[in-house]
Amino acid sequence: MALKKFKPTTSSQRFKLISAFDEVTTSKPEKSLLAPMKKSGGRNNEGKMTMRYMGGGHKQKYRIIDFKRDKEGVPAKVKTIEYDPNRTARIALLNYADGEKRYIIAPHGLKVGQKVVSGKGIAPDVGNTLYLSEIPFGTIIHNIELRPGQGAKMARSAGSYAQLMSRDGKFAILKLPSGETRMILQTCKATIGMVSNTDHSLEVSGKAGRSRWLGRRPRTRGVAMNPVDHPMGGGEGRASGGHPRSRKGLPAKGYKTRSKKKASDKYIIEKRKK
Repeated sequence: MALKKFKPTTSSQRFKLISAFDEVTTSKPEKSLLAPMKKSGGRNNEGKMTMRYMGGGHKQKYRIIDFKRDKEGVPAKVKTIEYDPNRTARIALLNYADGEKRYIIAPHGLKVGQKVVSGKGIAPDVGNTLYLSEIPFGTIIHNIELRPGQGAKMARSAGSYAQLMSRDGKFAILKLPSGETRMILQTCKATIGMVSNTDHSLEVSGKAGRSRWLGRRPRTRGVAMNPVDHPMGGGEGRASGGHPRSRKGLPAKGYKTRSKKKASDKYIIEKRKK
């Protein structure tokens, strides 16, 4: 998961810091697990722009990822570790004993040729998917389900992980990447280990063009707009823009937008860090 630094032969190379891709073993994805991806450019079905700062980007195909890991008791061998343009983490191609192929999010330390399996009575080894009722306390986990059989929803991005703290009745108590401590049913599944590509947060693109390849157009600051376009716009000279707020007028920088009547609040033991 090393990072690659470049000689400053151009201004865009000077601060460029990207992944060395040394863990990636192939550049050709599994064709049977690809799906087409159409870009909207931020436009709706009438062609009107409904999301700003989106557009362009390199042509991509979606990799169908197995978030459910519902092939229980069937061992699988890791064939390749691959780059996925749709997510920050690396993905791993599994060859199951019955001949089926599936992609999973690759945990940190997973190697080609390694065996992984999911289900009950499985050893808590990296890449294995277990029920929360069977995972030892203090274990680092990722790809956590919120509801049984729903498929993984939490701790899926590069370098993220949660920790199983304890169990209480039918619930397991987890410390999430945000710092939040919450209860999740023990019948939910999670995968052992942390997500791969741990150095992703240290990457520096080096130039605006790399953002354009990702489909991100230049973002205009609110203070640079006119009052008709943004609550922070206008004023004589370079005005500060007043209190930071969104285009719709909602305060930013610490203003809580979470509903006070949210049903899932009863499962949260400790709120996330401010």
